[in-house]
Amino acid sequence: MANATSPARPASLPGSGTPDADWPAQAADAIERAVGTVRDKTTGPALKVARAAVYGLFAGLVGAAALVLALLFLVRIIDSYLPDAVFGDDHMWATYLIIGLLFVIVGAVVWSQRQGPREDVRAPQR
Repeated sequence: MANATSPARPASLPGSGTPDADWPAQAADAIERAVGTVRDKTTGPALKVARAAVYGLFAGLVGAAALVLALLFLVRIIDSYLPDAVFGDDHMWATYLIIGLLFVIVGAVVWSQRQGPREDVRAPQR
């Protein structure tokens, strides 16, 4: 009865380096590192794709609205500055004609710049 410590469990000094004493914390750290790595490799690219889709959709909608407003402005400006002496009082037809010709010219320029599909045409072998 003179000994106060239990003989079944020896007292360990702090920093003695027993590997069995800290294994739950090491396992938890390993799991946390693995989960963090998987999360970074999956959610990082997914967030980038989602952001690109949202910003692209927003830019497309704003661009389409701006294009419509610009065309309306162009029609109003052309209609305002066409002379009545040449085209008459109702000269909206001339505005549509000018804008139509503008689109035809732009379309012809773009069409002439196109390149056909690149095919590897070979003579049939017999």
